Amino acid sequence: MSKPKAKQEPSSDLVGGAPVFTVRFLVALALMVVGIAWVVYYYVGVRVDPTAVPAPQAGGPAFMADLGGWNYVIGFGVLLLGLAASAAPSTPLGRGRGVVVGMLACFLIGLIWICTYYVFSNDPSGIPVMNDLQQYNLLVGIAFMAVGFTFATRWE
Repeated sequence: MSKPKAKQEPSSDLVGGAPVFTVRFLVALALMVVGIAWVVYYYVGVRVDPTAVPAPQAGGPAFMADLGGWNYVIGFGVLLLGLAASAAPSTPLGRGRGVVVGMLACFLIGLIWICTYYVFSNDPSGIPVMNDLQQYNLLVGIAFMAVGFTFATRWE
C-alpha cells in the first residue's frame, strides 16, 4: 500500500515548479523592450524622412543622428540579445513548451521578415524600417532564425 501524497496547492507565480519572474527573465524582457524602443524612436523621432519635401530637420539626441544606420544594428542587436537571453532554462521561454514557442516564433518571424522583403523589394518605401534597411533586411531575418536555433538547443 502506498502512502497518499500530500496535496500541494499550485502557486500563481510557479510554472512547472520554477518561478516565472526571475532576474534573468526580467532583464531579457527589458532588453527586448529597449531594442524595440530604440529602433522605433530612431525611425520616428531622429532620422530625416527621405520622402519629405523639403526634408525636415532631424530631431532627438545628436549622438543618435550621428550613428545613422548603426541605430538599427544597436536596436535589433539588443532585441535579439534579449530573445537569446530568454532561452535560458531559468526563464519561462527556456523550459517546457516555452522552448518550442520561442523557437517557432523566431523562425516564423525571420521567415516572414525575409518573405515580406522579397515580395516588396522593388518598392519597400511603404514599409517602415524595411525601407531604410534595403538588403540588410536579409540579415535581420537570418538573425531572428539564428536566435531560433538558440531555443532549439534547449529543446528536449
